[in-house]
Amino acid sequence: MLFGAHVSIAGGIFNAPLNAAAIGCEVFQMFTRSPHGGLVKPITPEVAALFKTNMALCAQSECYIHAPYFINYASANNRIRYGSISVIRQELERGTLLGAKYVMVHLGSYKDLGAKEGFKQLVEGLDKTLNGYRGSTEFLIEITAGAGQIIGDTFEEIAKIIYHSKLKKYNIGVCYDTQHAFASGYDCRTPAQVEKTLRDFDKIIGLNKLKLVQCNDSKTEFGSHHDRHEHIGQGKIGLAGFKAILGNKDFQKINFVLETEHNKVREDLKILKTIRG
Repeated sequence: MLFGAHVSIAGGIFNAPLNAAAIGCEVFQMFTRSPHGGLVKPITPEVAALFKTNMALCAQSECYIHAPYFINYASANNRIRYGSISVIRQELERGTLLGAKYVMVHLGSYKDLGAKEGFKQLVEGLDKTLNGYRGSTEFLIEITAGAGQIIGDTFEEIAKIIYHSKLKKYNIGVCYDTQHAFASGYDCRTPAQVEKTLRDFDKIIGLNKLKLVQCNDSKTEFGSHHDRHEHIGQGKIGLAGFKAILGNKDFQKINFVLETEHNKVREDLKILKTIRG
């Protein structure tokens, strides 16, 4: 169980391991491009080599890629739909060049097409993204807070996607966000609640699919369906909740990355390490 945070790639993606080490990360998450779109810098052999050198120099055990924000596999806009397919495939390939372990993705929203037609398009899009991919970076679906018709806010919906007849061969994994799951109605404030949530996850999805945890407290109430991160111990999950999460034997097999504001992310990392210790 290693801890890290989302870090900047300012000045070049090879700086990410340096930025991670500077705040006390053991692992880290990053974007490989602007999350809002625009120019994408190629990952040349020289850039990839320097990145890997810095990973080793800074004792970073693993790194992860967060997909851009504009991804929507269920969009009625063909530019967004096909752009999502292309960009995620690119991110998997870029991750492979860098040696990144995972790419985690918010799949989008059914608001344009509705759930039935949107799901059909989602499955087709994911199949096109992953068909023929032979890289080492793995694809993860991130659980969402579920506002509106956002895709992926329940264990059942995620299972429906990853075990679909067209997609199960791709061995898609899951990224568990503590705040999103809490906002979606999965409680984690006591050891018993954490255990129940993980037993439900195991029954519906399977714990073998749980690959990474994004570690965030919640500004909003349990079941609110609002995506609002808070610093560790300062939100509605609370310090007791994170002690319960980190004390669970199944969560202890997985790495955690923070997505809290940078002004206190060092303190958040120290809190997590103190609990672990």
